Amino acid sequence: MNMNQHTIKQAYHFEGKGLHTGTYAHMTLLPAPANSGILFRRTDLPGQPMVEALAEFVTNTARSTTLSFEGAEVVTVEHILSALMGLGVDNALIELDNREVPILDGSARLYCEAILKDGLEDQGVARRFINIPYGLEVRDQRSGSWVRIEPADAPSADVTVDFNSPVLGIQETHWDLQTDYATEIAVCRTFCFYREIEALIKNNLIKGGDLDNALVVTDEGYLGNPTLHFPDECGRHKLLDLLGDIRLAGGYLNARISAYKSGHTINTKAVKALRALLK
Repeated sequence: MNMNQHTIKQAYHFEGKGLHTGTYAHMTLLPAPANSGILFRRTDLPGQPMVEALAEFVTNTARSTTLSFEGAEVVTVEHILSALMGLGVDNALIELDNREVPILDGSARLYCEAILKDGLEDQGVARRFINIPYGLEVRDQRSGSWVRIEPADAPSADVTVDFNSPVLGIQETHWDLQTDYATEIAVCRTFCFYREIEALIKNNLIKGGDLDNALVVTDEGYLGNPTLHFPDECGRHKLLDLLGDIRLAGGYLNARISAYKSGHTINTKAVKALRALLK
């Protein structure tokens, strides 16, 4: 496998409403030089400030991951970061003209379809893998969730989902560099439980949510009877989210990541702890 750094070959444009803010945004994905990593640029703000996709800039994890730096905020970054991670994109610039990344269909499918049409640009510079000296684990005693990051020869991730739901059951999903991310993970949509909707709205979230961009799980099944891409689509989406949050390490981790009942809060806590360890 070619382990050079890669960027995308051209600009790609996306637009739509944000899942949580409901605000409409135009987003452009652009190639970036080797060693620049992934950067967001708020084109609607004075001076067009940049925010690096790094864990230390995470400021909110209420049902999505928000990055902020010097007044520039970018909400719901995890799906685009996951797509770039899964496809092997090391360097990219993401321009956005509002606060929140468009939710599109609730997955990372449209990003992958656009990028894969042209393939990636080999930048002729070795990929910077992040090696860790020893493992770490972050736990949430209240929810029982945990994320463990252990040294390994290559990146991999395993997620176990358990919401005590008769519909979802326990779902276990896996990713490594041999996984076909675009077909096996990227297509899996975000989800919530019907019983949560009222509280989410009261907390000023999911203003842009609907059945076109999210699966809604009830006690009997799924609202609107959508066709699932996989029986464990929700578990695979949690893996999609984890990969996006893990990309906030600043590169590809030579680590085995295991997560149980994971979410953006514990994912990003683990990556912040990792970044602190590496410093």
